[in-house]
Amino acid sequence: MPKKNKEIFEVFFRRKPAMILVALRQNTRNKYGSILAKEVDCTYSHAVKILQEMEKSKLVSFQKNGRIKTIELTESGNRIAEHIEKIKTLL
Repeated sequence: MPKKNKEIFEVFFRRKPAMILVALRQNTRNKYGSILAKEVDCTYSHAVKILQEMEKSKLVSFQKNGRIKTIELTESGNRIAEHIEKIKTLL
């Protein structure tokens, strides 16, 4: 994405939360908080804070498997991530 387009995208969206949704949508394998934090270039604690807010808004759900929590998009989270991707390509 060219720099000018990236700047205008960030005017409309907070970068980290938008990119977390897009990253969850793009990969089909299990996602963990630490992996997402690396993919969107933020700290683990910041990613977890964003994910907790998204869970409250029913955009993501957490699945606990033993000690590991995986993160999945809900139906509405998936639709929003799809629209974010479309807007990103238009900008």
